[in-house]
Amino acid sequence: MYTPVIEDEAEELEAMGSFNHGYVQARLIVGLDKLGSYTPVTELSLDVSTVDLGQFDLRTKEEIKPDICLYPKRGLSRPRDILKMTEMPLLAVEILSPRQGTYEILEKFRLYFELGVQSCWLVEPAINTVTVYSSITEWKTFTTGNVVDDTLGISLSINEIFS
Repeated sequence: MYTPVIEDEAEELEAMGSFNHGYVQARLIVGLDKLGSYTPVTELSLDVSTVDLGQFDLRTKEEIKPDICLYPKRGLSRPRDILKMTEMPLLAVEILSPRQGTYEILEKFRLYFELGVQSCWLVEPAINTVTVYSSITEWKTFTTGNVVDDTLGISLSINEIFS
């Protein structure tokens, strides 16, 4: 018997991680942390209240959470935690999951750049590629060697990410 998937269930399925997504996310966190000058953070809500979200084709209009945010080196926020960051990261990383489309990610990148994020990476585990966006209209794709982010002066080995 066919049971239709209602919209909330479909969004929940899409939000579910996968082994490859989690694996690559962990490898990126370790690699970015090793650079020493930055603090990588996962699943951090960014404050989007300064932007008219009506101009973006996004599923949610309430918050945006990159898979990885990269900030200048810092420690824990004490004594109070930060639930929604008003300071934008230097870098927002999105890892394409099996149920996501590129269009959705590019809409997020448009928003990230509008918010003041300096660089965005689209990571595709299925084909071992990282595309570094310095703006929504300028990008470089890396499949071998090092991922080079000229905007932030970052270089990270493709093998370190996908092996």
